Amino acid sequence: MNKPAAPRGARFPASLDPSATGSRPAPTLRPQRPLHEAARDASRQTAPRGLGLDSAPVRLRMIERLRADGVCCEPVLQAMAQVLRHEFVDSALAAQAYEDTSLPIGLSQTISKPSVVARMVEWLYLGEIQRARGHLGRVLEIGTGCGYQAAVLAHLATSVISVERLKPLHELAARHLGRLQVPRCRLVYADGMRGHPPNAPYDSIIAAAGGDDLPQSWLDQLAVGGRLVAPALAPDGRGQVLVIVDKLPGGLRRTLGEAVQFVPLKSGTF
Repeated sequence: MNKPAAPRGARFPASLDPSATGSRPAPTLRPQRPLHEAARDASRQTAPRGLGLDSAPVRLRMIERLRADGVCCEPVLQAMAQVLRHEFVDSALAAQAYEDTSLPIGLSQTISKPSVVARMVEWLYLGEIQRARGHLGRVLEIGTGCGYQAAVLAHLATSVISVERLKPLHELAARHLGRLQVPRCRLVYADGMRGHPPNAPYDSIIAAAGGDDLPQSWLDQLAVGGRLVAPALAPDGRGQVLVIVDKLPGGLRRTLGEAVQFVPLKSGTF
């Protein structure tokens, strides 16, 4: 797995490895096991005991690591400090929730590393209108997953529409966000490649899956002055890079960010 190559003026050491689980081997999970345990945990309404995962110092240690690695957007760091990441993972993996590692959430999907979420949301927040307004505005997220990134975005946006094509994950995220009473966030079960036209245009668009290029539907649904951050095939065809698109009155401006590795972008629902 290659480490991301940071652009000028940026530091981003984390790689996007869906199989990474720190120094421990990744547990073998049946596709429905995370959903089953999430339902059980929801009924208990408590975090695993004895781990101290609901304490602010645990989350703040994660924030300090992100800051040391070069994430410098304080609103993004503050938002991540408020979201209980351990509530979005399988209870058997909760002890690893605040490490900089991706963790399996079922259906061959993962919750992204904190460093990945922080860097992508930071790119989004540094857009011109986002900085001027002090928030992300109306956000479209492609790939809800377990709902963790949607929860972070909800602290920075006026509204979040999050689209997921896998029904079990859509339902899992709905349980997580509902239990935690995350505001300003609406989940949609649909084909993310089509975006979500009914609520367009969006000030900010962010995606957690990468294809050969960005779907035209996303670009069409981006508001003038808005910013899109998503993985796509690198210009040399070797791996993925983050693509940052600003929609200007005169057209689109693309900037290439770090090298990344996300799950493939797929169409349809399942």
